Amino acid sequence: MWKSFYRLLTAITITLLLFSWHPTIANAQTDPTELAKAVQEIEALDAMRSGLASTLEGKPEAPTLQTFKEVCQPVGMRAKQLSQENGWQVKQIAKKYRNSAHAPDNLHSVMALAKFEQNPELMGFWERETINGQQGTRYYRRINVEASCLACHGAKNSRPQFIQEKYPQDLAFDFQVGDLRGMYAVFIPDVRVQKALSSE
Repeated sequence: MWKSFYRLLTAITITLLLFSWHPTIANAQTDPTELAKAVQEIEALDAMRSGLASTLEGKPEAPTLQTFKEVCQPVGMRAKQLSQENGWQVKQIAKKYRNSAHAPDNLHSVMALAKFEQNPELMGFWERETINGQQGTRYYRRINVEASCLACHGAKNSRPQFIQEKYPQDLAFDFQVGDLRGMYAVFIPDVRVQKALSSE
């Protein structure tokens, strides 16, 4: 119950305060209601990730490929669904990634990860960015390592066998509870707002 309340409070706080913290937002072409929606959707996505991962706690058997399909894959599928439904680009990005598709994709994302590392209390922030020639606003939201994550992201030598076989270039290990696992990155292009305005 308190975890859900904390997530809701985080979403509301980020939505209300980021505008005053980041002066460029006032001049942005992205609809503020869409920015607020992005915060809410990412909080729901992170709650989903945390909830699914919690099913691993206390289980004596090692995670398997089937575990991966039940616990991790749904989060990636939901991120893809959010992208398709809203015209956003929703990604999970990490410096210590398991899948190379989750590597930092530009200098902004490298700097965002560094910002989260330097400030453990920072939960999220906005940046004005241009991606693939399209201007827009990108929302970054931290992902912290929880105890349940260590079943697959703990010591290198204790990783499940299927991970060692499926991801020979894996970097996502040797984490401790509370470490920065990575971040969500949601890019909202300005053109969507312009289209919406022209259709009214």
